[in-house]
Amino acid sequence: MIACSIADQATMVWALRREVEGRSLGLFLLGGAAGLPAGVWALLHADHGLYTRALGAVLLAYGTYMLACRPRVLGWRHPGFDLAAGFLGGITGGAAGFPGAPVTIWCGLKGWHKTRQRALFQPFILLMQVAALFAISAMRPRLSHVAGFDPADLLCLPAGLLGTWLGIACFRTISNRQFALAVNILLIVSGLSYVM
Repeated sequence: MIACSIADQATMVWALRREVEGRSLGLFLLGGAAGLPAGVWALLHADHGLYTRALGAVLLAYGTYMLACRPRVLGWRHPGFDLAAGFLGGITGGAAGFPGAPVTIWCGLKGWHKTRQRALFQPFILLMQVAALFAISAMRPRLSHVAGFDPADLLCLPAGLLGTWLGIACFRTISNRQFALAVNILLIVSGLSYVM
């Protein structure tokens, strides 16, 4: 999943390359780098069913709440919150291959324009997933139940890249409100996939 997502994320980052702000991204990446080892440790040693269902429940509850309520923007702007969102993204990236959820939620709560949000969380996801692959390889015991990279996984790339291309085309045509709606629906779908 991570290997295919890296190709998709790289495509999206390339499409947003002029919008990426390295300074803002750096705080999230610092937090992500600190959280990633804990996430990989959980992947290799913890009960997968327990933490993936917990993550799914959080995503499901948040997405449902945001659909039912008026969009919220929090006035908090302390850099520590960016670090914390990155830290949680590092944990979920290592444990479940899903580093973007906490950062996506936090960017939405900041009230940023859709392009600014994507220009931050897409490169975050890409870099965390690359780092997760290296961390899993380094931390995985030889006889681990966690499978390594299989070149046959690359057969999924064409379908993933087609979906990415369609997503980028849709992104360019939707409003900020429609983007927030789509993000919350996709968080609910992701949550459901983890709890089922």
